[in-house]
Amino acid sequence: MKEILREIGMIARALDSISNIEFKEYDLTKGQYLYLVRICENPGIIQDKVAEMIKVDRTTAARAIKKLEMNGFIEKKDDVHNKKIKKLFPTDKGKMIYPFIIRENEYSNMVALNGFSESEIETIFKYLQRVRKNIEIDWEFVKKGNKRKY
Repeated sequence: MKEILREIGMIARALDSISNIEFKEYDLTKGQYLYLVRICENPGIIQDKVAEMIKVDRTTAARAIKKLEMNGFIEKKDDVHNKKIKKLFPTDKGKMIYPFIIRENEYSNMVALNGFSESEIETIFKYLQRVRKNIEIDWEFVKKGNKRKY
């Protein structure tokens, strides 16, 4: 069997490393840009939903979100109906950096898909979505404290 997940992991780590280096001058480190993008794209989102979208545990998300808040990229606001719920919004500083992050992402996509036809790109996209959906089933299962049987 081909080491497909190993290849996906190497691609993800390389892109994450590039992004962390390039975004360091903006005080965005250790994948914080991922959280900022989700918050900019979904103003008013709650922390648990961000964690679910990025596929990290709640503690990891809480740490990254706290740093984003401390560095002035996002702010938490009380829900108007339930004061226990904190909604996340980008600040002006966060909104200002968002287009740069998107440009970097588009450039990385262009580099990664160089030489592929539109039809090949569509096929890769569909296959990767299927892989993600398969993995999400196990992710949900393990996240709830269950053990997979190998």
